[in-house]
Amino acid sequence: MPIDTSPESLAEELLGRPYDDLDEGEQRALQRVASHRIELDDDEHEIIHVKFGDRLADRVARVGGSWAFIGIFALILVAWMVINSPMTRQLGIEWDEYPYVFLNLVLSCVAAFQAPVIMMSQNREAKKDRIWNRHDYEVNLRTTVELLKLHRKMDLLMARMARFEHRAEPMISHAAEETVETASEKV
Repeated sequence: MPIDTSPESLAEELLGRPYDDLDEGEQRALQRVASHRIELDDDEHEIIHVKFGDRLADRVARVGGSWAFIGIFALILVAWMVINSPMTRQLGIEWDEYPYVFLNLVLSCVAAFQAPVIMMSQNREAKKDRIWNRHDYEVNLRTTVELLKLHRKMDLLMARMARFEHRAEPMISHAAEETVETASEKV
């Protein structure tokens, strides 16, 4: 008995709920499973065709979220403070005295630009993760459908074997009796 792969029957078979009770994402996943075709949604096309600004945001996030950036930035801060320390004032260097107002301005500007760019990159990564999870869910549904098909085939084979065994049992008993009779006649 083949499995009905319509979205409505898959909803009942796999999820145990009527198709109309499912949310839009689950309905879309079942439609994709039932269609047997691979097709991309609009958000998947958007992820594939990355714009320059998105690539730049990803690079900034990759660099800004690394230990190398933290180390280099810490060295720059220490160098800035050493260059503007009271010891260098004796050499005639007076650029940004303590409390380092210009340094605070620079750090604020870096943070003001870097934070939104990193958030853009994180939003793109979250969208990729949602797409990945949706694909994983659809693969799991497809696998479950295939397992159900295999299970039904195994049930059918087992039923056929039971019928064959039931029909063959009298013949085997008869053959065994003849073998015993033949063996006792020879003795």
